[in-house]
Amino acid sequence: MGNHVQRVHTEPVVLDIGDDIGALIIYTPPAFCGQEIEISPKGGNVKRTHTDVAERHFNGQVQFAGVFPLVPAGEYLVWGPDPEHPGEIAITGGVITELDWRQAM
Repeated sequence: MGNHVQRVHTEPVVLDIGDDIGALIIYTPPAFCGQEIEISPKGGNVKRTHTDVAERHFNGQVQFAGVFPLVPAGEYLVWGPDPEHPGEIAITGGVITELDWRQAM
């Protein structure tokens, strides 16, 4: 995973979901701030898509999360801190799928 410039995100994230497009939000511990998380469709040699984990402020709370705002419905591998053992997730069109890594990592 890469390490990028960190900034606090206070603006809303626009999720343009519907039909066969969903979204994925991965909540992480603060130590992940600035790190990349990648996803790729299961099967085949498909290019990965990445997002950075950012500190996000909303409703008086602080969360650390990576947001994939436009994800076609399907089965995906989630490439996190252990590149040898990606996780798996199903994305459904019109739905925000959430993963919580805050306690597991």
